[in-house]
Amino acid sequence: MTSPYDDGPHGGRIPRAPQGPGGQPQRPAGPPPGRSMPYRPDETQRAGGPAPRGPGGMPPRGPQGGDPRGPQGGDRRGPQGGDPRGPQGGDRRGPQGDYPRRPQGDYPRGPQGDPQRRPAPRPGDTGAQSNMPMDDSTRRVMGSLSEAVAQRGQRPGGRPGDPSRPGDPNRPGAGSRPATGSQRAVGPGQRVGGPPNRPPNGRRGTGGGGGDGRGPAWLRNFKWKYVRRAAYVFFALLIIIPSTVFLVAYNTVSVPRPGDLKNSQTATVLAADNTTVISKIVPPQGNRTDVTIDQIPPHVRNAVIAAEDRSFYTNPGFSVGGFARAFRDNLLGKESAGGGSTITQQYVKNAMVGNEHSLTRKMHELVISAKMARSWSKDDILVAYLNTIPFGRGSFGIDAAAHVYFNKKVQDLTVEEGAMLAATIQQPYGLDPEHNLKGAQERWNYVLDGMVSMGNLPSADRAKMQYPEVRSSADVDNEPGSGTGPEGHIKTQVMNELSAAGITDTQISTLGLQITTTIDPQAQQAALDAVHKYSDGEREDNRYAVVSIDPKTGGVKAYYGGENGVGLDYANSPEQTGSTAKVWGLATNLELGKPLSEMYDSSTVNDHGIQITNVEGEGCGTCTIAQALKMSLNTSFIRMEMAMQPANSGAQKIADMAHKLGIPETIPGMEGKTLQNADGGVNDGVVLGEYTVRPIDIASTYATIANSGMYHAVHFVQKVVAADGQVLLDRGTPTGEQRVSAAVADNVIDAMRPIAGWSNHHDLAGGRPSGAKTGTTQYGTGGDAGADQDAWMIGFTPSLATAVWIGHDTPAPLKTASGGPMYGSQLPSDIWKATMDGALKGTPVEQFPKPAAIAGQAGVPSWSTPYTPPATQNPLVPQFVPSMVPGPPGPFGLPGVPQVTMVPNPAWTPAPAPDPNQPSGPAPGQPMATTDPAAPGAAPGGNPAAGTPPGNRNGR
Repeated sequence: MTSPYDDGPHGGRIPRAPQGPGGQPQRPAGPPPGRSMPYRPDETQRAGGPAPRGPGGMPPRGPQGGDPRGPQGGDRRGPQGGDPRGPQGGDRRGPQGDYPRRPQGDYPRGPQGDPQRRPAPRPGDTGAQSNMPMDDSTRRVMGSLSEAVAQRGQRPGGRPGDPSRPGDPNRPGAGSRPATGSQRAVGPGQRVGGPPNRPPNGRRGTGGGGGDGRGPAWLRNFKWKYVRRAAYVFFALLIIIPSTVFLVAYNTVSVPRPGDLKNSQTATVLAADNTTVISKIVPPQGNRTDVTIDQIPPHVRNAVIAAEDRSFYTNPGFSVGGFARAFRDNLLGKESAGGGSTITQQYVKNAMVGNEHSLTRKMHELVISAKMARSWSKDDILVAYLNTIPFGRGSFGIDAAAHVYFNKKVQDLTVEEGAMLAATIQQPYGLDPEHNLKGAQERWNYVLDGMVSMGNLPSADRAKMQYPEVRSSADVDNEPGSGTGPEGHIKTQVMNELSAAGITDTQISTLGLQITTTIDPQAQQAALDAVHKYSDGEREDNRYAVVSIDPKTGGVKAYYGGENGVGLDYANSPEQTGSTAKVWGLATNLELGKPLSEMYDSSTVNDHGIQITNVEGEGCGTCTIAQALKMSLNTSFIRMEMAMQPANSGAQKIADMAHKLGIPETIPGMEGKTLQNADGGVNDGVVLGEYTVRPIDIASTYATIANSGMYHAVHFVQKVVAADGQVLLDRGTPTGEQRVSAAVADNVIDAMRPIAGWSNHHDLAGGRPSGAKTGTTQYGTGGDAGADQDAWMIGFTPSLATAVWIGHDTPAPLKTASGGPMYGSQLPSDIWKATMDGALKGTPVEQFPKPAAIAGQAGVPSWSTPYTPPATQNPLVPQFVPSMVPGPPGPFGLPGVPQVTMVPNPAWTPAPAPDPNQPSGPAPGQPMATTDPAAPGAAPGGNPAAGTPPGNRNGR
């Protein structure tokens, strides 16, 4: 501050300048630093600069008109060149070379004797203004103060005012720069207002090299302002800006609540029992299933904390040291830059901000981690972390890891197993014991030792522990549910069905879905066992498909499309149906009012220039359509189709019936509509299986028939539930649609009932009733014309319909292991029977409903051919056949007369007793066989009956 007794800035005196030769003050070469005006009006540019001029361009004069610089026009210093402010014009320095106050406080007088006033305060100076004249008492006080200051400077040891300390001729004087009231010049070599400068060697007092102790000239001339500015910028970059950004981000970032984050996790495909795992839908991020904190044993949690963040329950959610390392590594361009340090940070990185190596990402991670640690509980963070982190082998989350490494649920992990999984977290693939056993064991030991040091594991128990046995990755890849086996085709069908139901891929990949299917574990296993058993030893190029459907619901109970779950699905591939399509034709004929007793000729028929025959020349002459179905006679069904009215409409009617029963109008991957030509027409061959359909579709048509004409859409998925309990789909009990009448369907069933036994004795076990139909297709042209190409067996009970197909990837003759042609009554029927028996084992034996009458005929008639009456005779001339006739002549009894003995007549037979159960004439509705087509009751075509066909022939 400024003394009230000052008459201007700095107490009315200029700071002392360094002394030159002779003890004179050295003038500076210019104005004081930072000033544009001279310190005093009469001290301008002492070092050679222009001085103020008076009138005529002359310098202003002092008293008696002389130069104010001093007598004789010289400098205004005293007689010896001293400062004129001292008494008698001498140097104003005191005895010790200091600037004393004026004695008695007198001011220098002007020409008229008036006190010379001090100049006005300069800009920037502080203190009271003292331009007013002072009285003598004031001057005396000021003089006393000056003397006191001068006396204070007389100290030994090189202190300010010591005349023994040489001045630095190069050091600007104190008068060359402004000083404040608190920074008074008190002696040579001492800084104004502070401790004295030290010489370059750091010691106080005099010394060489600088004189005033301020160091070498280069150090004094260094541009320290640039260093200060750089320091400010560095401070701002290092502290202020990051802190500001952090605070702004902290207040603006939104942290979700526990459970809000939807991370990718595995959807599980379950069988109908809701327990058996069929397959898993693993998202691209890997296999993961969420568990709760209660499902993770404490020793597993402690192992993870010991491995990854031993201060987890006490830290604020982030590590400043970790952030500093990330900052350093990013600046150095290291690949390891940006790694999280705490469990919270690692979770945020994995679930929210990603793993990009950048400071922006790291700052985002730090902000979210800090805020999450305040809004989430530690248990919430830990369980979220353990449900998302990778463990290798495509597994994400502790539960999936427990399965792939130990084939266990997380609840069943031991301490050793939990420590092994915790050790894997650091390098999920690099520490897989299957590939790096040594490294895995070292990390495992580190985890267990950490548990001991944290007090979570007794050292005695730790000493007994051995590294656990881990599953082979090959076992994991080949286990059921991996998607590479037959179950892969089920998974594909499930995913297609979920998409059709409006469940998106995002929901499938993030909601942890539990997908309950209609697959029955017993039926599925029966199908697999049947294929594996009966395909063993057969030709390797054979391909197989099995589909079982519940007629009452449409749910798929068993599904086999081949061994390669990621290859071609044969159960979903269109194939020619062969004679299995005759069932559609029979249903069409019944719907037109033609009963099963309707008779058709089985001889060769010409259809639009094509000769239609039966396999191996079989026939029944003229027989019922039910008999023709059992014998699979092509000619009878072609004649049936051609007889449908109106003319030439039979083929279209049969195709329409197939669509009503369950064949879809279109099939993905196929052009145009099913069961028709490109131009929309339908060939007569539709009833013989000319067109292609998928095994699953034709199984659906048979299921509709088995359910008395009630159609249910085929489906695999019964219910879909998210991990949080939300139900996305629940079919409940499907409502069917009556596509054909029960009378039609039940009559078809009755016609199909004997076929399983007729086809090489493939009746179901326990006498269980069934309806079935075989089918075989042949090449039409080429070198293999007539050779079998596809073989089918399709049949049902009231509760299960199963279709079996055998064929090839590419057209080739279908043969048995012995090289003979393969029919539907052979290997396909073997697989069908084994599948049905296995699937239905332990279930009640069900009966089909009794069919209603159509055109007076209910079901299959008791006869199959027209009635042939016995040969007729004239009742007026009865024919008598004696039972006894004379035997050979014996010895003569009377003279000349031989003896005759009666013996039984070999031509005589007793008349059969009448059968009360057999009518003497034709059964009701049975036509009479006659050669006259005009005769009443003649069979269609006028052909005589050919008798009963041979039994147990190979059905086609």
